[in-house]
Amino acid sequence: MKNRVTGLGGFFFKTKDPEKIRDWYREHLGLKTDQYGCTFWWKDKEGKDCSTQWSPFKEDTKYFSPSEKPFMMNFRVENLVELLTALKREGVTIVGEVEEYDYGKFGWILDLEGNKIELWEPVDSAFL
Repeated sequence: MKNRVTGLGGFFFKTKDPEKIRDWYREHLGLKTDQYGCTFWWKDKEGKDCSTQWSPFKEDTKYFSPSEKPFMMNFRVENLVELLTALKREGVTIVGEVEEYDYGKFGWILDLEGNKIELWEPVDSAFL
């Protein structure tokens, strides 16, 4: 497997008031936020449109479970199913089943400290 992770897909964190924190980042840092946070658009070395998501979640979200951490990283990957197969062989904890949407496939793993990591095989064109 040539490339496993190709970039940062997103950074997700827990907060008491997601709406208030989105407003703060919009006002003070100029983020163009919506109900999900902020999408940063960029081009890869081949000139393909790509995105990275910044998203605050309610502090009681279960989306980061089984991790107890207040954040979750999302990494962009090229071939999610192949990568999860390789990681399972290597003894990495896989969380749940692959989920597929029109904007990409998602899978989850835990690192050695129990941080939940979301792996995303994106379809960036779905956002354009």
